Amino acid sequence: MAKKNTTKTASRAATPVDIGIAPAQRAAIAQGLERLLADTFTLYLTTHNFHWNVTGPMFNSLHDMFMQQYTELWNAIDPIAERIRALGHVAPASYAQYARLSSLPDAPAEPPKAMEMVRILALGHEAVARTARGLFPLVDEAHDEPTADLLTQRLSVHEQTAWMLRSLLEE
Repeated sequence: MAKKNTTKTASRAATPVDIGIAPAQRAAIAQGLERLLADTFTLYLTTHNFHWNVTGPMFNSLHDMFMQQYTELWNAIDPIAERIRALGHVAPASYAQYARLSSLPDAPAEPPKAMEMVRILALGHEAVARTARGLFPLVDEAHDEPTADLLTQRLSVHEQTAWMLRSLLEE
């Protein structure tokens, strides 16, 4: 007669997050970071789309610049998602969630002319900067320095990129 296994499986209950930020504050910051993640991912997709589809006399320079920009955006996605996780929340990771959370429109169905691509991307970087900046009151109140540092880094990138893109539009 075979012996019955009576060993109980260890509980998979998560350990509560206790990092010195109140649960309601962590939730509010995580929700803001979800919007930042969605904006970043949406801008990444649009930038990559434009990299593939740019045409015209500035093809080489724009193709290369868009590649640098989408690579930077791609590398920004993981730290934002991981900060959401460190705050004890689940990072959104679907197109449907990003469409609902993002303040940016989806890329145009038909690729626009090169300078319209530049204008759309400049506006996108400005929008992401506004999303990041809007989180500072919550982050400051919670004394959440890691998120403040992340936001400061993102703001620097988005503001500088928007400036460079706007510069291309000047005649």
